[in-house]
Amino acid sequence: IGSGQVLHCPYTADKAKLVVRLECNSIVCYNKIMSNLLILGKELPDSLELAETFSKNNRVVFSHAKLDSEYANFEAENIYSTTINRASAISAHSFIINAETKLKSIDEVLIIFDASFYNSKFGSDKTEDVALSVDTMINNYLFFTNELIKRIDQCKEKITVSFLIKTVPSKYENLSNSTKINTLPTSNTISMAQNAFISLAENFSTYVQDRPYLSVLLAKAPYNSEVFQNDKDIATWLCASFDAIKSAKHNQTFKQAGTWNKVGTKVSTGFSIFK
Repeated sequence: IGSGQVLHCPYTADKAKLVVRLECNSIVCYNKIMSNLLILGKELPDSLELAETFSKNNRVVFSHAKLDSEYANFEAENIYSTTINRASAISAHSFIINAETKLKSIDEVLIIFDASFYNSKFGSDKTEDVALSVDTMINNYLFFTNELIKRIDQCKEKITVSFLIKTVPSKYENLSNSTKINTLPTSNTISMAQNAFISLAENFSTYVQDRPYLSVLLAKAPYNSEVFQNDKDIATWLCASFDAIKSAKHNQTFKQAGTWNKVGTKVSTGFSIFK
């Protein structure tokens, strides 16, 4: 290899990635700390751009895939997956345990609600879609967060949980806005689920009050933001935010944890751990 060239070893041990650099004809080895990230809410391969960006930013990713046959498709990139039954609390619990088994531990969790993505699936208010849409956009998150907080309390290890929501205006907002909105409004079920997710995230953030091992990051990407269609930029911003939380010297208060931060902008100064 040439002078200054870096070789990244694909093998990890104790959350460290071996990096080899040739400097002045000498090989210098050092470890790069890796974080283990669990993602729920957007399946592979639809979330692949997010997952790949996290992987390139020192994360080993565990997510869920649409099909069993896709499990091994991304393992070379430190991206692992399994399938999940969104209507089952047992499946939510198994998802977390499978991630722990594969990654050995979980340092970060990202819970995604992408209203524009759901609009492509549940954009029409059809009676026959109600049960599936509720399971996918409401029950899924309730089951997972209930199982997650139980597991966090059992392990009592440092962990950061982020709720990311990409919002789309409701039909009412679309009609009542004086400025033309250049996006399709959500269906009734997506609009309800979007508000339910925001409420769930805010209530989950209160768990930091008596849990010094838990940190929460609430992140919002509105339909009119610059990063709305750019998952790579969203993931890059989240990585920086996760890293900042990890380096914080003080525990969050529930008010700090419950502050919504707009993706792509400087994190609110009220979120004191970022000062």
